[in-house]
Amino acid sequence: MKPSHLGTVKTLIAELPPDERPDAEYPFVLSTGRQLEHWHTGAMTRRASTLDALEPGAVANLSRGTIAKLGIKPGDMVRVTTRRGTIELIARQDDAIPDGVVFIPFAFVEAAANLLTNPALDPFGKIPEFKYCAAKVEPVADAARVAAE
Repeated sequence: MKPSHLGTVKTLIAELPPDERPDAEYPFVLSTGRQLEHWHTGAMTRRASTLDALEPGAVANLSRGTIAKLGIKPGDMVRVTTRRGTIELIARQDDAIPDGVVFIPFAFVEAAANLLTNPALDPFGKIPEFKYCAAKVEPVADAARVAAE
């Protein structure tokens, strides 16, 4: 590729919107990723007793504002749902997370966050869009009550 075209490619990449955006049914953004204590799928680090003791289970990292909006407390169970599935996990307040975003580490098979993500491929890199998809987050107790009604 000629250097004169690099600026055009960078502009195209920067302007591509995500394949799936929040809407009325799925108003949150789900992002998955690594955490300090467990790498990738946790296949090795979750066997390390010290590391597993530091982070023994999956959590949904939510902002203070999102926790207040949901009417929950840190430590309460939440249900995270996307168009591809649902998982339930503990809510953790994280002031580095923006309102309306839920971050889930992908190192926990019992809360397989990447199964919820959008498999749409980036047209340039041909990699799945794991870092951004629309999601619904709700307290487990409220979800169970609504389902029972």
